[in-house]
Amino acid sequence: MPRPLKALAGVLPGLASLRAYRRPWLRADLLAGITVAAYLIPQCMAYAELAGLPPIAGLWAILAPLLLYALAGSSPQLSVGPESTTAVMTAAAVAPLAAGNPASTAGLASLLALLVGLFCCLGAWGRLGFLADLLSKPILVGYMAGVAVIMITGQIGKITGAALKSETLLGQLRELLQRPGTIHLPTLLLAAAVLVLLLWIQRHWPKAPGPLLAVLLATGVVGLFHLDQRGVAVIGEIPAGLPQLSWPALPQPGQLRTLVASALGIALVGYSDNVLTARSFATRNGYRIDANQELLALGAVNLGNGLLQGFPVSSSGSRTAIADSLGNRSQLYSLVAFVSVVLVLLFLRPLLVLFPKAALGAIVIYAALRLIDIPEFLRMRAFKRSEFRLALVTLLGVLVTDILIGVALAVGLSVIDLFARLVRPNDAVLGEVPGLAGLHDVADWEGASTIPGLLIFRYDAPLCFANAEHFRRRVVEAIEAEPLPVEWFVLSAEAIVEIDITAADMLAELLRELTDRGIVFALARVKQDLFGTLRRTGFPDQLGSQWFFPTLAEAIEAFRARPRSTAPSAGSQP
Repeated sequence: MPRPLKALAGVLPGLASLRAYRRPWLRADLLAGITVAAYLIPQCMAYAELAGLPPIAGLWAILAPLLLYALAGSSPQLSVGPESTTAVMTAAAVAPLAAGNPASTAGLASLLALLVGLFCCLGAWGRLGFLADLLSKPILVGYMAGVAVIMITGQIGKITGAALKSETLLGQLRELLQRPGTIHLPTLLLAAAVLVLLLWIQRHWPKAPGPLLAVLLATGVVGLFHLDQRGVAVIGEIPAGLPQLSWPALPQPGQLRTLVASALGIALVGYSDNVLTARSFATRNGYRIDANQELLALGAVNLGNGLLQGFPVSSSGSRTAIADSLGNRSQLYSLVAFVSVVLVLLFLRPLLVLFPKAALGAIVIYAALRLIDIPEFLRMRAFKRSEFRLALVTLLGVLVTDILIGVALAVGLSVIDLFARLVRPNDAVLGEVPGLAGLHDVADWEGASTIPGLLIFRYDAPLCFANAEHFRRRVVEAIEAEPLPVEWFVLSAEAIVEIDITAADMLAELLRELTDRGIVFALARVKQDLFGTLRRTGFPDQLGSQWFFPTLAEAIEAFRARPRSTAPSAGSQP
């Protein structure tokens, strides 16, 4: 590949993947694109209203993300565009500044999108995508289950036809039980029929475009039986027109400070949602994403929206799940959805008038059910209870607080768990096992014993301020637990890849303590990087270079060749 094209492919990985497109993927991608377009049109119009903007702004705000993410994103499945969290945060940031002026609201929302895009691009330039590495598999599994429940909760009003005040699943169910008369029976029956049809197709005809067939059949039923005249909600008229490229006007300095702070928060929330959703689907389907590229792609789509009269956006778990349920394989489905939205804006609006919202709600529930991975929860429970608990904490955190706080809580617990393993790592006293070559942890083998007078100790972690005292205490306990007096203590350092100044000072103190007790301190299997760090502290000079052994065998040989009359002291020759 020529160098300019290679550089372009590095910035636009989606373009490179589209160049390697395979024909067998086409059917699934076309169906996914058309189905996602049928779903996102009413969804994005609703999100625009949620952000305090006219419904047409939701359709404008999907165009740049569909096109730009397909080129710049690293996930072949992620759907990026308007979603509820960023829409609510946009409304909270813009409404107090606009004071009810629709033109001012639109301009401030576009400027907010530009600022979000700028923060994301700066984060990508600073290579901050590594923060996504804190998201372990239990967090991903718990997150997707929590998002699935939230997706289902958001559709209960649509599939029942009831106006619900509560925003929680239990609260909405309680409302429906207390006021069953608010349920619109034709709406509920239509949604139930669509959901049953989708589940039946999934079981008996898994490669069929279930969501698209369900929407088309539901639309036909609405038209045939005039259900729209009997209270079944439909999409209705869709406004026409394409957005114009424009630069939003700059606000007052005080307003700009407020927008900057809000944009930073939206960028953090949006990126967390973006990379969590992308990584979750990547884990489920066996591919990898580039977290830093995702940050850049999110910046690009928000910059595009800022220039096309849109508002801040992130990823949509529901639309991604719908595409995944249809077996999409590339971002071509987003380009198909882009063309579909453009055609709707220009020519095909009358075809969507009778799309029932209840059917779209059933499709979302169907997609959400596929995101709750019960077997994976059970596998983690059998593997390690701490992993299972972390997944549950993420799930409950997302449901009880909100997505960002829930994820932050889970990440914090994950870091604490990681830190705990660093502070209290495994260690071993090595000895000989009858009939087995080499040295082994004497606690793991029946009949194993240490070499009389020699204690070989292995510590399975880097040495740092957090575990320095634990290391010293474990060494002393191991020495005191030996049945015969210890003459030599040899630290097997193959697992100690680095050391900080606190731990280095602890080694010097341990050397003095052991020397006072007449015990030789030696090290074996010290890596060159570790030795270089120790040399900068002066520890090798205190110990004596002759007490560094390349292998444990050489340390044992030196011990057996030691003078028998007196135990040598630090600094003397072995």
